[in-house]
Amino acid sequence: MVFRFSAMGDVAMVSPVLQALSKQHKELEIIMVSRPFFAPLFKDIPRLKFIGVDLKNHYKGVTGLYKLSRLLRKEKPDFVADLHDVLRTKILRFFFKIAGYKTVVLDKGRQEKKALIRSRHKILKPLRTTHERYAKVFEQIGFPADLQQFKSLNRDLSPSVQLFLNPFEGQKLVGVAPFAAHKGKQYPIEKLKAVLKLVLERYPQADFLLFGGPNDKVALETLEALDRNRIVNTAGLFRFEEELQLISRLNLMLSMDSGNGHLAALFGVPVITIWGATHPYAGFAPLFQTEDLQLLPDLNRFPQLPTSIYGQKTFDSFEEIWESIPPEKVADKIIKNL
Repeated sequence: MVFRFSAMGDVAMVSPVLQALSKQHKELEIIMVSRPFFAPLFKDIPRLKFIGVDLKNHYKGVTGLYKLSRLLRKEKPDFVADLHDVLRTKILRFFFKIAGYKTVVLDKGRQEKKALIRSRHKILKPLRTTHERYAKVFEQIGFPADLQQFKSLNRDLSPSVQLFLNPFEGQKLVGVAPFAAHKGKQYPIEKLKAVLKLVLERYPQADFLLFGGPNDKVALETLEALDRNRIVNTAGLFRFEEELQLISRLNLMLSMDSGNGHLAALFGVPVITIWGATHPYAGFAPLFQTEDLQLLPDLNRFPQLPTSIYGQKTFDSFEEIWESIPPEKVADKIIKNL
């Protein structure tokens, strides 16, 4: 039994690990416990049962977590793997432990990550990736998972998605996911507009699909307005499963350090990532994406970077870092990879 409740990118990174695990250990049955919304990420994995739980309403607080533990114990797992290690999963893990279940927990590498982001005596080196950290949990209980065995996912298209994609036939499709949980990870929208203008001018074979949540629809309209024939705002148009179908048909994804990059990587789509306050060395780069696809600010000019693991911490005049990732550089990278 595996727990991982949020955020979307972190949950998406569990999927290839469990696929590799299932492929290499056919004696295993896996129970994935997460938010109901994330079920489509795990539907292709053999011998996996997904249990969606609402922690905010049905299983809120310590009492709710105890109720949840009693429900989940009916599955009689041999091992319980906590891939989140936050307060609520610590409590849930405790209830399993006192009931006699074998539990294992993710090593987040907190001390290493602190050394990576501290302002003085920073140790800037690649850390174990999150995918590798997840795999290490299962290795502890005797089930190593070779991530090289992961096979990119695929999706059949629903009639509505097929109809939506028909006008783009013969074009190269580029996904653009401009938002992230924190401003420190977001490339400025005006610079992104400049990127899209450059690609539209220089590469007529490219069309763009904009990705974001339903609440991002209005914010994305400023990008769509550049050319409504070649830039389409998908926010709020599709269910999550259908959005994955769209992503599976992309030729390229441009993403921040955020969930959409991880979703694209699941389907073998090349992902260009733009990094600000965070750094791929922390282990959150999309799966199997090479360093040349990672666009970083000038770390010699801004030695404070990275300032944060999740992007919430910045500094005075932080916006200046984006000047070292000019739109021309991003546009060139897109065109080269198309």
